[in-house]
Amino acid sequence: MSETAAPQAPRFCPNPACAFHGDARGWRYVRDGFHARQRAPLRVQRYRCRHCRRRFSAQTFRPDYWLKRPDLLVPVLHGLLSCACLRQLARALEVSPQTILAQANRLGRHCLLFHQLHRPRGPLTEPLVLDGFESFEYSQFHPTRYHVVAGQASHYFYGFTDSELRRSGRMSRDQRQRRAALEARLGRPSPRSTEREVAALLALLCPTAQELTLHSDQHTDYPRALRQLPHLRVSHRTTSSRAARTAHNPLFSINLLDLLIRHGGANHKRETIAFAKRRQMAIWRLWLLLVWRNHMKWFSERRGQGTPAMRLGLATRRLKPADLLRERLFVSRLELPERWRLYYWGRVTTRALKHCREHRCRYAF
Repeated sequence: MSETAAPQAPRFCPNPACAFHGDARGWRYVRDGFHARQRAPLRVQRYRCRHCRRRFSAQTFRPDYWLKRPDLLVPVLHGLLSCACLRQLARALEVSPQTILAQANRLGRHCLLFHQLHRPRGPLTEPLVLDGFESFEYSQFHPTRYHVVAGQASHYFYGFTDSELRRSGRMSRDQRQRRAALEARLGRPSPRSTEREVAALLALLCPTAQELTLHSDQHTDYPRALRQLPHLRVSHRTTSSRAARTAHNPLFSINLLDLLIRHGGANHKRETIAFAKRRQMAIWRLWLLLVWRNHMKWFSERRGQGTPAMRLGLATRRLKPADLLRERLFVSRLELPERWRLYYWGRVTTRALKHCREHRCRYAF
């Protein structure tokens, strides 16, 4: 991060309580000295808002604000996208696993805001593909499904929501007894969670009336979810999940996305000790993969053909980590959908844990 340049002059007041935080027209500030740092930049310009009198510095507008090890952000980003688990990264970078976890979560929140800032607005112009990506948190008795939507032609990863599931499939007698004991103590996940979360995701992506072509497998909850969206005129086309997963399959873009999620995330391997202990941490990590897929990875590894964001006309070039981390994004300046606002503030709880810590940092947004 030390090689990325902070903005030469502040564009708005960073104080969320200031009238010039959201709209900086007519805003005035004064220079207010310097302060020294032990890492580059060693000399940081300070400012003072002429209206709210709050002091801040050029460092306030950098995504490594308030970090003792800003040099770790880019290595952690690369490591998380290369199927490394947190302890592997901690050993390689010679830091604590909690340091890696904190920076991974910060990157996830930053990528959530980055996606909200750059995602398509208005009616979606291409057919969408919907699927559920299954993983688990805490233990295999707590499966999770991430409902993901991608563009059929562009392969753009539009977004996701999540659902708790009840463990199913083949189980031994002891496993069934343990599941019953856990459900008696912790409660049972809602059987309507998939229907509710799929409807919430499509309403989030398509908030206004429009015609939409949606491809999915034959999951029985999807038609019920679509009936909750009367403002959408949806042409729902289904394909068997047993069909060959080739480029000719209508679900190819989402099948490829599922493959990339499992390939790039150590926490989503079929058999692993790097599984997510909390669903919230996996959600933050998935936002990082979403931005990488949309803005940093070529559509085709061999032929290039732009990134998914370039194919949709949302970007003119492929982004590098320095571009992604060029400036700090303020949640107070963006209107997040309610479901994604819960993700940003870390309010997704894990049923098996009594205390699930939320994101309440005052400075390190």
